[in-house]
Amino acid sequence: MAPVDTLSFKCALITGGAGGLGKAMAIELLKRGKKVLLAGRSEDKLIATTKEINASGYYVLDTGDIASIPDFIEKLTKEHPEVDCLINNAGVQRPLQLFSDEYSFDLKSADQEIDINIRGPLHLSIGMIERHFSKLENGAVIMNVSSVLGFVPFSVINPVYNGTKAWLHMFSTNLRTQLAKSTTSEGAKKIKIVEIVPPAVETDLHRDRTNPDDNKKENMPHSLSIDEFMEDVKKGWESNLDTVSAGPGKEVVKVWGETMGARYDKMAQ
Repeated sequence: MAPVDTLSFKCALITGGAGGLGKAMAIELLKRGKKVLLAGRSEDKLIATTKEINASGYYVLDTGDIASIPDFIEKLTKEHPEVDCLINNAGVQRPLQLFSDEYSFDLKSADQEIDINIRGPLHLSIGMIERHFSKLENGAVIMNVSSVLGFVPFSVINPVYNGTKAWLHMFSTNLRTQLAKSTTSEGAKKIKIVEIVPPAVETDLHRDRTNPDDNKKENMPHSLSIDEFMEDVKKGWESNLDTVSAGPGKEVVKVWGETMGARYDKMAQ
């Protein structure tokens, strides 16, 4: 039994959906006739975006508040039993640098980054699979938004972020294999795991840097606009790819797939 196709779902929950890449994906999915629910930390932004794009609703959720996730999943699936897609998009990037004039290494900030970027997607994914997605007759889709920095950690002032995205890449890879090989749940085999791998994109992800606009085209020529990013993401969705990237990120994903990915496929057998 194969997992469902990437765009076969009917209703998606997008974390970090009030702006940036989350909002862009929401707009595209709405164009395709999908029902979209937004989740995020700022209710004001959620209200504004929900009205602007005509999403079906929103939930205030801090993905770093792990203790709140079980109750959130219960509320979500009770109010929207039709939800069959989770997009783990929420994330933060904090510059953390030892012995630097520009930045410090704040362990409390690093812990929060780990909670939001790792523990949030972990608890949401496993909770939704066990309590809801594996029980759906027509399958489900989980999309995890990682980063090229999880493949090649060249942004040396972001060691924690790089590590969290490397974790999300490996987690997505292993979860895909586990579900495909499940011997106790037929529903698990129908769940599609998609990894979205952004390169540098003109979002507000760098808001904690000394120059929060250093990922804009005038400062970083190879950075993609959100529209450019979405053009490649749409093609990846339509091609039913397991791993979707854009712009210069496509080459990074290709090289990993041909080298470590091929070795993984062999060893995972």
